[in-house]
Amino acid sequence: MDIRDHEPLPMYKPANDRYQRMQYRRCGKSGIDLPLISLGLWHNFGHTDDFRIQRQLLRQAFDLGITHFDLANNYGPPYGAAEENFGRIMSKDFKPYRDEMIISSKAGWDMWPGPYGNFGSRKYLIASLDKSLRSMGLDYVDIFYHHRPDPDTPLEETMGALDQIVRQGKALYVGISQYSAEETAKASKLLKAMGTPCLIHQPRYSMLDRWVENGLLDVLEKEGIGSIAFSPLEQGVLTNKYLGGFPEDSRAKKDGRYLKMDAITPELLQKVEGLNAIAQERRQSLAQMAIAWLLKDPRITTVLVGVSKVSQLKDNVDALNKLEFTKDELKRIEEILKK
Repeated sequence: MDIRDHEPLPMYKPANDRYQRMQYRRCGKSGIDLPLISLGLWHNFGHTDDFRIQRQLLRQAFDLGITHFDLANNYGPPYGAAEENFGRIMSKDFKPYRDEMIISSKAGWDMWPGPYGNFGSRKYLIASLDKSLRSMGLDYVDIFYHHRPDPDTPLEETMGALDQIVRQGKALYVGISQYSAEETAKASKLLKAMGTPCLIHQPRYSMLDRWVENGLLDVLEKEGIGSIAFSPLEQGVLTNKYLGGFPEDSRAKKDGRYLKMDAITPELLQKVEGLNAIAQERRQSLAQMAIAWLLKDPRITTVLVGVSKVSQLKDNVDALNKLEFTKDELKRIEEILKK
């Protein structure tokens, strides 16, 4: 395990004006407001990453009014590392502020060997959350998600496990991720019947990946379910990072699992260049415009960002300074995206 924390940071005291720095939006038909920007720990919180930087990122996020921190059982590397590191940071920096935080975790992807460490059985979901709570040193999470649909386990079993988890006091709310519109409607009906409504859906959504517009957002609105869009910058493509080539520290160079270099085609870069030109006219970075474009729809409760630097986090939050689009801007963006 390589956790570098050579120089101790001073004791953490949050910024007094943190809640004036952020905008919040109601999550579906619930009592919960979420910050328009949430911080995900999918990347950069493994045991091979710098623990000091991890602490700085979480401190800065909280100082900016980000109250929602999103994890999953298998975030790392290795699997589980992000929750372990988050637990250490909670103990060091955030224990007095637990009641001001929304902490989420998930299970649904491969986590441990054998038939009980994947997908959506009651056995897997409950065992996984128990392990996550131990890793993070928490009594409960605020939101627990089923991370992806399971084609083989009855939906009644999976939703029943989420209901049981809430009744056991291990989670306050439940959510689902990457469920289709039809699957979401079925899951919502089951959960409502049990008395544990679905709080939130976490779909992949960006200017370049718009599958949620084919019915899912309509279902969420009808069912009163909030949403948190992940991969809003399409793994860094919706920034100016790749307009001049492939930087050595870019995700396409460092980690081809989620973004392969050959996926960044000349046609894609042409779209990015066109979008970047509009962003410059708006006096925003492309990343900021991509985030604002998602938040123009009130059905998007919050946008989930992942960052490796404090400067990136601040840049993303500054997207909230200009959320409005003119009709002409939206028309030009659509023309570029449809090419």
